[in-house]
Amino acid sequence: MIDGITTYGSTELTEKLQKCDDPVFLLTIGTTETSLIEGLSGAGPTAELTIYTPASDAEFMVLGEVRCCEAPAETVVGDAAAPTPARLTKASLQLANIPFVIVDAGSKIKPDIEYYSLGKEYGRDIKTGKGVLNPLEILENAKDLGAELSARHEMLIIGESIAAGTTTALGVLRALGYDANEKVSGSMPHNPHDMKTKIVDEGLENAGLDPKTDDIDAIQAIGAVGDPTLPAMAGIVLGSDIPVILAGGTQMAAVCAIIKSLQPSFDFSRINLSTTVFVAGDETADLFGILKQIDDSITVNVVDPRFEESEHEGLKNYLKGFVKEGAGAGGAMYTALVLGSSVEKLRKRIEKVCG
Repeated sequence: MIDGITTYGSTELTEKLQKCDDPVFLLTIGTTETSLIEGLSGAGPTAELTIYTPASDAEFMVLGEVRCCEAPAETVVGDAAAPTPARLTKASLQLANIPFVIVDAGSKIKPDIEYYSLGKEYGRDIKTGKGVLNPLEILENAKDLGAELSARHEMLIIGESIAAGTTTALGVLRALGYDANEKVSGSMPHNPHDMKTKIVDEGLENAGLDPKTDDIDAIQAIGAVGDPTLPAMAGIVLGSDIPVILAGGTQMAAVCAIIKSLQPSFDFSRINLSTTVFVAGDETADLFGILKQIDDSITVNVVDPRFEESEHEGLKNYLKGFVKEGAGAGGAMYTALVLGSSVEKLRKRIEKVCG
């Protein structure tokens, strides 16, 4: 038992991580123009600036500064704000001394750093029914990347940064036949479920898809109402042959659903989902309910960094429903704790990185 981590399921991958010499962290970034819909996402100071969030997260993790825009990524509601979870991730990886790479699944704004590119198309507004123009290309390139990284490392930890990602996750889950309405999490204290459902309904209708009558596969679902990071993360998992930590919440549940659709016999004991207590305890969502529909053997690790003990007001806003997860923060903090950091030491490093 590790302080700060509650595990629902097997501890096998945690034990493997404790003995792992060379895990690697992947931040998968992408754009969905769905984030430009006013009031949908809090992953940026304004709706217009959400398209900069993935690139700014990647730049901050690599450079410690943001070059693509002037405004730092943060969640803003009224007069209150909370720092981007990329700061939590950076602090955790520093503590654990874990190398990381940036994977661009399809971003409109490119970060001013080196990265792996899986496709040239960024994600469109899913209301059009054409959310991702090149899902198969992304998937196949991601499989190749998964195989390449598996040859050099013992474990992969995969996170994402994409504004409005819970809405596209809802779209893919719904398209694949799962009961996900009012179950996906969100980056704001108020979770706009009605808006998310209406957007997905419009996208499915415009795509000519009806989950109640059509046998929809993962590629169709992603192409209609998904985003570029989803086939990227699923492809990396399917291309690898080593243990994988899916660092995130609702969006990683959608990744699991995609994997199940593409490879029904997939052994989910090879992966864990690691997230924050803010997602696991989100009363406006139901992560565990979604995962149980997909495969009830999926292990979930929940990390509590105890921000109630922090003196940083922005971090305390996580306790009020801001942000909750993103940029692989849950999985990165999990990794730092498993590899020997205390919760207090982790929180102090996060406070330092938040400034």
